[in-house]
Amino acid sequence: MFHVPCSMKLVIVESPTKAKTISKFLGRDFKVKSSYGHVRDLPEKEMGIDIKKNFQPKYVIPKKSIVRVMELKEEAAKADQVILATDEDREGEAISWHLVSALGLKINEAKRIVFHEITELAIKKALENPRAIDLNLVDAQQARRILDRLVGYELSPFLWKKIRRGLSAGRVQSVALRLIAEREREIEKFTKEEYWIINAQLQKDQQDFLAGLEKQNDKKIEEAITLKLFAGDYKTRKSLIKNKAAAEEIAADLKTADYKVLQVEAKEALRTPPPPFTTSTLQQAAINKLGISSKQTMMIAQKLYEEGHITYMRTDSVNLSLESMLSTKKVIAEKFGKEYALPDPRFYKTKSKGAQEAHEAIRPAYPEKTPADLEGKLETSQLKLYRLIWQRMLACQMQPAIFNSVRADISAKTPKNEYLLKATGSTIKFDGYLKAYGDKAPASEVILPELKKSDRLNLLEVLPEQKFTSAPPRYSEASLVKVMEENGIGRPSTYAPTISTIIERKYVDKNEEKRLYPLEIGLLVNDLLVKHFPEIVDINFTATIEKDFDEIAEGQRKWVPVIKEFYEPFHKNLVSKNKEIKKTDFHEKIDKKCPECGGDLVAKFGRFGKFIACTNFPSCHYTEKTDEEKKVDEVHKDEICEVCGAPMAVKRGKYGAFLGCSNYPECKNIKKIENKTGIKCPKCPDGEIVEKKSKRGKLFYACNKYPACKFALWSKPTGEKCPKCSSLMVFAAQGKTKCSSKECLSLAKNTSAEN
Repeated sequence: MFHVPCSMKLVIVESPTKAKTISKFLGRDFKVKSSYGHVRDLPEKEMGIDIKKNFQPKYVIPKKSIVRVMELKEEAAKADQVILATDEDREGEAISWHLVSALGLKINEAKRIVFHEITELAIKKALENPRAIDLNLVDAQQARRILDRLVGYELSPFLWKKIRRGLSAGRVQSVALRLIAEREREIEKFTKEEYWIINAQLQKDQQDFLAGLEKQNDKKIEEAITLKLFAGDYKTRKSLIKNKAAAEEIAADLKTADYKVLQVEAKEALRTPPPPFTTSTLQQAAINKLGISSKQTMMIAQKLYEEGHITYMRTDSVNLSLESMLSTKKVIAEKFGKEYALPDPRFYKTKSKGAQEAHEAIRPAYPEKTPADLEGKLETSQLKLYRLIWQRMLACQMQPAIFNSVRADISAKTPKNEYLLKATGSTIKFDGYLKAYGDKAPASEVILPELKKSDRLNLLEVLPEQKFTSAPPRYSEASLVKVMEENGIGRPSTYAPTISTIIERKYVDKNEEKRLYPLEIGLLVNDLLVKHFPEIVDINFTATIEKDFDEIAEGQRKWVPVIKEFYEPFHKNLVSKNKEIKKTDFHEKIDKKCPECGGDLVAKFGRFGKFIACTNFPSCHYTEKTDEEKKVDEVHKDEICEVCGAPMAVKRGKYGAFLGCSNYPECKNIKKIENKTGIKCPKCPDGEIVEKKSKRGKLFYACNKYPACKFALWSKPTGEKCPKCSSLMVFAAQGKTKCSSKECLSLAKNTSAEN
């Protein structure tokens, strides 16, 4: 008998995890291999774009990919068919296109498959419907890559020459930096104003409730204020009661008033669920609810997708497949009851500016797999994010929550004035989609006594409260992603890397409330770009470029004219600015003379940060430390080297300040400078809480006696202790504080729910 060899098909994906998951669904006739991402790219140490030849890119195989490409070539040569199964977005299309070239395949014979979820049904359906590589999508990705390379490779050296080495500028990151810088300037110029609000504690039938003062003699007490800000308006309210004296005068008058119900309005209010997650809304929810950055969110979501637990995580669509909605309906009926399920699926429309890539929303690949089913199978962070996605999917296909809403207008008459107060209350009649969130759903809101028109009310107390108008808040990662999406800045795949880039470049940092603020070098770079390269940091211009990329992807435009239209005026302006702008323009003048030559001293930026130097350089090499550096030196002046006993000195290097032995090079002992909080460690007698950074650059707070003591917190401690459990209190969002103990927080939530 002769053995008839079976045909072998090679499937290539980007990720080894994805390859492993897909292998489970395919038989012996298939071999699944990973390219480990891009196999070709622009060269690292040169621009790699021939501007004179219509911006022709020069692609090379990076050193790290050479062995992988050789292995894939061998496998492709043995295969009867090569199937490219990279992600379905522009980046994935470009990876497939690069694979064709790197492996020596024929473009017209390449089989391309796409799928939105890694399930057996989706993979087999995709294999039944292969297509050609979409060169329009490839061109759109190339256009973005080339344009960003042109900006980076021409603008970054300009910043090196004019400010300091090591700086960078990117097309999208520069706009994100501007958003943060402009917001900081708006906060700085904001003038805080005092105002007062007044509540009355009233009673009927032994039940107390609060009513807020709305009008005095038909004149509104509060007025709405809209601040016109960069990239959006900021709405706030302030009272016309400007000071304590005015508040006390009204409060005294209210104490003499007769209180009577003018009218009561009771109605049912529906609260509908939010749509399923897009990339932007997932990042916002993960930041707000789980406290993880946009970069971490996407890394975790990538793993969940590649392991087949969720659908593709880079999308701006809120579409859902009919099959997924019907499957979700079944889960809802089984888990919560038929009354929670919709009779027909609920469809959503995408509202984001410039939405593209007609994917589905982010959802569980198998809605019937509950978070409880995956406990022990997923890492803690993966399970938390999966639960967030699963709850959102169920909620969007559930009945609205129904509230009984009551609003009462209350008259307060005195001999001098007539006041109008308002009281509102609501209770949940039917929790609807809130059921999907379990104990996180609010049990109830304010409950009012049964009020009727002309009811007389008893006054218990008048409560004046001082407030101040608040400045626009700094951006959190969540709110920055939201404003980027609203203004068409970047796309789902770029939000996370854009934010992480400006943090890693030390242009911005986060405070204890995890709000973004610009560092001095960030403000300097932003001011230069705004003044001299306004089109680079213009929101509308950036959004227009994104629209151009979309039109290239749809085959409506060619990529070369788009690049040319941008590059020629940009390059001409850059040449002009290179001659016009001097490095000394960015030196900060200080009222001090050089002690060595009598020249003027200026503050400027060097490799290791800001320093003071003589303007007669290079003939005079005098430098001195800034006041901030001198303060650091003063704090550590008594530190002794534990190796040789010599004094330790503050030194500065590529990664910032550190302590080095003054007896160098005989003694090479160095150690990190601890950013002390002044708070004692609650776990060991000698330790102190210091600020540290994880390997991924995330701030945390830990005992300086590590590894002997492993106490650590992700949030900055306030120094106060929890009145309930004596654990350290930590800073939380929106200027609040909370207990650092999860057990204490959990107990508080359960107690609140019971009440």
